Amino acid sequence: MLKDKDSSAIVAVSDIPRARVFYGETLGLESIDGNAEVLTFRTGATKLVVYRSPEAATNRANAVVWSCPEGLDEIVADLEAKGVAFEHYPQMPGVVLRGNVHHMGPMRLVWLKDPDGNILHLNNL
Repeated sequence: MLKDKDSSAIVAVSDIPRARVFYGETLGLESIDGNAEVLTFRTGATKLVVYRSPEAATNRANAVVWSCPEGLDEIVADLEAKGVAFEHYPQMPGVVLRGNVHHMGPMRLVWLKDPDGNILHLNNL
């Protein structure tokens, strides 16, 4: 039924202008549409929809995941230079934390939050 349909991620935020700066400038996503209530960004072959909601920051799990098989270290360095704070989960079994990157065998995993606390995840898979 849905296997051949496109999907997109959607994230609730409390402040659209602040989200426009974070997702557009800090993360470097291309804005493809937007108004005072909803922003749409291109990310790879998909879209990320960011919308204003009083329910922003109530999610305590990953909200968006990016697959970065090439360039993960460069992306992390760029975000570090922009002052992004990273989340660290050294208690995960089998994980070694090096800087802001979690290493689990060949997997490299990174977590950060947007200004509303939505958890964003990058990995090399």
